Amino acid sequence: MRSVGLLLLCAGFSFAQSLQGVIDVHAHVDPETIPRSIDAITLARLAQVEGMRAVVFKNHFFATTGIAFLVHRIVPGVEEFGGIALNRAVGGVNPAAVQQMVDLPGRFGRIVWMPTMDSEYTARRSNPIRPFVPISKDGELLPEVKHVIAIIAHEDIALATGHSSPQESLLLIREAKRAGVNRIIVTHPEQGLNMTLVQQKEAAAMGAFLEYCYVGTLPFAGASQKTMAYYAQRMKAVGPAHAIMSTDLGNALNPVHTAGMRSYIQGLLKEGLTQDEIDQMARRNPAYLLGLK
Repeated sequence: MRSVGLLLLCAGFSFAQSLQGVIDVHAHVDPETIPRSIDAITLARLAQVEGMRAVVFKNHFFATTGIAFLVHRIVPGVEEFGGIALNRAVGGVNPAAVQQMVDLPGRFGRIVWMPTMDSEYTARRSNPIRPFVPISKDGELLPEVKHVIAIIAHEDIALATGHSSPQESLLLIREAKRAGVNRIIVTHPEQGLNMTLVQQKEAAAMGAFLEYCYVGTLPFAGASQKTMAYYAQRMKAVGPAHAIMSTDLGNALNPVHTAGMRSYIQGLLKEGLTQDEIDQMARRNPAYLLGLK
C-alpha cells in the first residue's frame, strides 16, 4: 500500500485527496437481493488500489462475515470485515445468529446492527401493518436485545443502533454502556431517523459515535437529503472525536464507494473541516470501532 500512496503523490494527489488509510464501515455490495452497483470483490480491489485500510460489507438480510472471509483471501493489502443486521431474515434479534457470526474463523464479524429495514420505527412509518422486529416495550429493552448486547460486550465488537427510533437508540446506548460495550455506532442519526442535535450530543456524551453517511447528501436520500454544509455543522457541533464518516453507498444509481468517499472528504474540507478532523472521522475513529490498532 505504500507504493500506491507514492504513486498518488507522484500523480499530483495530496493526502487530503487520497483515500490512504481510510475505512468505510458501511458498504453495500452484491450479492444482494437489492440491486447493487458492484460486488464485494470489486469494491475490495478498488479499495486496494486507493490504499484504503478497510471496508465493512453490510447486508440487510444476511450476515456478511462469510463474504469477508472469502474476499480477504482473494484481495490482499486491505482489510475486509462483515457484520449482521438483526432483521426478520436472520430471525430478528437472534443471539444464536450473532454468536455464529462472531465464531466464524478469523473474527471477520465486527459490527452487529440492530434491526434496519425491519425496525419498528421504519416499518410503522412505511406501512402500519407491516411485520417488524421489536427491540423494546414500554420504554424497556427486550430480554433478547440485552442478551445480544451481552454477547457484543463479551466479544468486544461494535453495536450499531440500526434504524431504531432516537429514543430506542438512547436506550440501546445506555444498556450497552452498562453491559461494558466499548464500541457503539449511532447509525445515520438524521438520515430518515430524525435524531435531534440534542439527542446526538447525549449519545456522544455516553461514548457513542455518530455515523454521518455520504449517501445522505445525494438525491437518493429523498426527503432526508442534507447538504455538505449541514453535515459539517453537525460534525462540528457533536465533535469530530465522536463522529465517523462512511458512505452507505452501493445503490445501483449512486457513485461507487471510493468515488463517493473522495467527494465526501473534498466537500467537508471545503466546508471548513481540517485535515486532522477528517483523519479522525475517516481513519482513526473507524479503526477504533473495528478494534484495529
